[in-house]
Amino acid sequence: MSVLFFATAVAFGQKFAFVDTDYILKKIPQFRAAQEQLDKLSAQYQKEVETRFTTLDDMVRSYQAERVLLTQDMRNKREQDIAQFQKDAQDLQRNYFGPDGVLFKKRAELVKPVQDQVYNAVKDLAAEGGYAAIFDVANNPSVLYSNPKYDKSDEVLQRLGYK
Repeated sequence: MSVLFFATAVAFGQKFAFVDTDYILKKIPQFRAAQEQLDKLSAQYQKEVETRFTTLDDMVRSYQAERVLLTQDMRNKREQDIAQFQKDAQDLQRNYFGPDGVLFKKRAELVKPVQDQVYNAVKDLAAEGGYAAIFDVANNPSVLYSNPKYDKSDEVLQRLGYK
């Protein structure tokens, strides 16, 4: 599909360029600050979750060691406590790291505005430069070669007010 699109566009004399959004984003202080804040939050949340699962492991080991000394009622109660603690630990992990988790929402809050600015700058560059398409070569395994002459990453940064 993309080969057909490219061949058709070339036949009609369309202009193409590319940007490297990783390069662009790393040059924007607001993005770097957001990334650092997210990394700190992630480490904090990870430590809290790991502490819960370590406590859970301790609970299980203790229960297994004492199991033979406990009455059936006591065993049932401890098993319920362990199951509830495990559920709570998993809920906490999902609350922090799940698709609707705190970290995902914080990332959207901090990073999305910067990504939107970059997208709008690329869109404006494409409109003003008459480009049919501007490709993103960041983390794109299907781009085998890109001539630096057509790299518009620095122009995008200039539009955003960065060097």
